[in-house]
Amino acid sequence: MRSIWNGSISFGLVTIPVKTYSATDRTSSVSFVRIHEKDGAPVQYRKICELDGHEVPNEEVGKGYQPPGDDAVVPITDEDLSRLPMPTAKTLSILSFVDPGEIDPLQLDKAYYLGPNGASATKPYALLREALEHHAKVAIGKVAMRGRESLAMLRAHDGALLMHTLLWPDQIRSADGVAPEAVTVRANEMKLAETLMDALGELDPADLHDDYREAVEELVAAKREGGTPVAPGASAAPGAQVIDLTAALERSVRAVRGNGREDAGDASVTPLRGRGPTGKKAAAKTAPQAKGDGDGEKTTRKPAAKKAAAKKSAGKAAAEKTATGRSAGGKTAAKKPSRAKRTTKSSAS
Repeated sequence: MRSIWNGSISFGLVTIPVKTYSATDRTSSVSFVRIHEKDGAPVQYRKICELDGHEVPNEEVGKGYQPPGDDAVVPITDEDLSRLPMPTAKTLSILSFVDPGEIDPLQLDKAYYLGPNGASATKPYALLREALEHHAKVAIGKVAMRGRESLAMLRAHDGALLMHTLLWPDQIRSADGVAPEAVTVRANEMKLAETLMDALGELDPADLHDDYREAVEELVAAKREGGTPVAPGASAAPGAQVIDLTAALERSVRAVRGNGREDAGDASVTPLRGRGPTGKKAAAKTAPQAKGDGDGEKTTRKPAAKKAAAKKSAGKAAAEKTATGRSAGGKTAAKKPSRAKRTTKSSAS
């Protein structure tokens, strides 16, 4: 990595020369350039003087300070700034050591790795890093970088010293008027919310990626090949909904514990038995019973064709009984539907 700033850490009477490296890389994020839609050519940014309307070359561009609430701009030169008293110039002066929880993440600004600058700096560098880790503290100080002074936090990270520049307290805006007031949270809702938090578990950084950047890259590739980009299905914009918060939390917990399924329980079917109003129909729909030695390999089930033949035989016998009255043949015919009926019951039971 290329060093962007050289300075030192002042730790009591100990001075540790360090080199500063940027700890973050934003070049992979999506960025666009402005173009002329008519011909696709990039649009240049030019520095135009607001007084005469002429373009100003870089060598004639200087600094100026405009006090808040004032329209006047006061020219400031590099020589003016060099004469200002700045004891933290090129030095990170450690003022105190505090618990990490005392630092509001809202104050964190930019992050820089600090490395030892020279062989003589390796021992005090390692000592400060080990002391921060062993004592579970972070160092708070002030540093002047790039022409301005900032608060800074120093902590041990991955075997190195990491410096975060911090915003000044007056740069943090108040949250007044943002949060709702007079909202009652019930105990069971709180318990479900905490259960859901525990069920979600830890986050694997390897699973994190920029979906938007990937979609833009696919779009650019499709345009270069002259194809038509595939537009994803538009999702309906959610409107105002009234939901049961407790039910939503319960379903969320079940979904997480079931790896994305809302109901992770095993489904089972219990056959209905008995001779109730639906007993015959339910018994007919149950799984077939094993025949013989009960090994479960061979099953018997009355075919639908046999059931239809039995019903037809019963209807024919009833017709013969009506035609012949109580004759001997009628008695014989009358016995047939009884056998058919018994056969039907036997097949359904």
